[in-house]
Amino acid sequence: MQDALRITASSIDPGLLALPWSTTLAKWPSEQIVSLPKGLSRHLVRFADLSGRVVAVKETTDEMAKREYEMLGNLARLDIPCVDRVAVIAGRTDAAGEPLPAALVTSHLRFSMPYRALFTRVLRPDTATRLVDALAVLLVRLHNVGFYWGDVSLSNTLFRRDAGAYAAYLVDAETGELHEEGLTDGQRAYDLDLARTNIAGEIMDLAAGGRLEHGVDAIAIADGIVSSYRSLWAELTVQESFASAETWRITERVERLNALGFDIDEMSMSTTADGTVVEIQPKVVDAGHHQRRLIRLTGLDVEENQARRLLNDLDEFRARSTKQWADEEMYAHEWLTRVFEPVVRAIPWELRAKLEPAEVFHQVLEHRWYLSQAQGRSVPLAEVLTSYINEVLRHRRDEATIMGPPTETMSLPVITGANPITDDDDEIDWRDLV
Repeated sequence: MQDALRITASSIDPGLLALPWSTTLAKWPSEQIVSLPKGLSRHLVRFADLSGRVVAVKETTDEMAKREYEMLGNLARLDIPCVDRVAVIAGRTDAAGEPLPAALVTSHLRFSMPYRALFTRVLRPDTATRLVDALAVLLVRLHNVGFYWGDVSLSNTLFRRDAGAYAAYLVDAETGELHEEGLTDGQRAYDLDLARTNIAGEIMDLAAGGRLEHGVDAIAIADGIVSSYRSLWAELTVQESFASAETWRITERVERLNALGFDIDEMSMSTTADGTVVEIQPKVVDAGHHQRRLIRLTGLDVEENQARRLLNDLDEFRARSTKQWADEEMYAHEWLTRVFEPVVRAIPWELRAKLEPAEVFHQVLEHRWYLSQAQGRSVPLAEVLTSYINEVLRHRRDEATIMGPPTETMSLPVITGANPITDDDDEIDWRDLV
């Protein structure tokens, strides 16, 4: 009965009571369903409207729903990219009093896409590589905080655009385990091998459906996560030895990690008995180096590569400035009000769901470079914006919440526009659109 419902929620939303919990998810009325593409899942998942926002509802067992709800909360506190938990709905029964599965409710991640939604017809090698690289970074971040995933795959990940690359977010934490003492090498190796196996299977599945560019090696793509993961993990954790006179190597190590988007919060350092050799090893490493600097300077909260790109433009703005301010915060404020915000405000209201503001700004910079190269002159920003809006942005699909067919399927709508300035144009052969 409805009054037996037990709701555990991260915040109070009366709209939860209005959803048809006495009906199995497979039979929810169409007016309750939001049509979005989704990844493959062992459980039934539907998207629904909750008080004007989109949420994902997954049917599972009471125990698994509560466990995943707690795990997502723990990962969020550790600043791991993952979907936000909303509620666990337990004690569900149908009109006849028969028990129904518990439900886990999570927020839909705006501007995110399952990997199959990132291409319309065939997956090209460069996009596959960027997806795998993004997943490798996510896996390193998870392992760094002691999280064993146990079900690493492209299907259990959402991707957001990140200045020509992708940022990966964990979606399914059902099989995960958090170990405060950290993971063993065996646990990390098992997760990594599972990732390789699952990715190979997912790419082969695309090949079987004719959705993989001819000649692409699924195994080679899957192997990419192993090499990406190992090189990044080594950079974050390996012990380094050098002569005591080479103390500049400490700064070099910090700068290499900063360039990768990580900060060292704690480092162990020791010397040999005679003091001739120094050994250093990062102990506590946090992702988000460029994000934190951009937030401190401007208040903008964006993805890591977007932050890097915006900071580069800010630094160039500062170098061109004729003002002699001591505070970089003053330059940042002027850049924000004179450069970034005017670009964002120039985007017509009806086009603002196409891409996030930071991604738009990145693409405008790219477009300015291409136009300047083609015309052999420095094209004014106002002219660049007009060209970008009319020739590029208007022809993109909305990505704030990508609308698709009913969620039982993964066939996706055909894109009818073109974005000639980016290298992640979703595997469309633009010659076919002429």
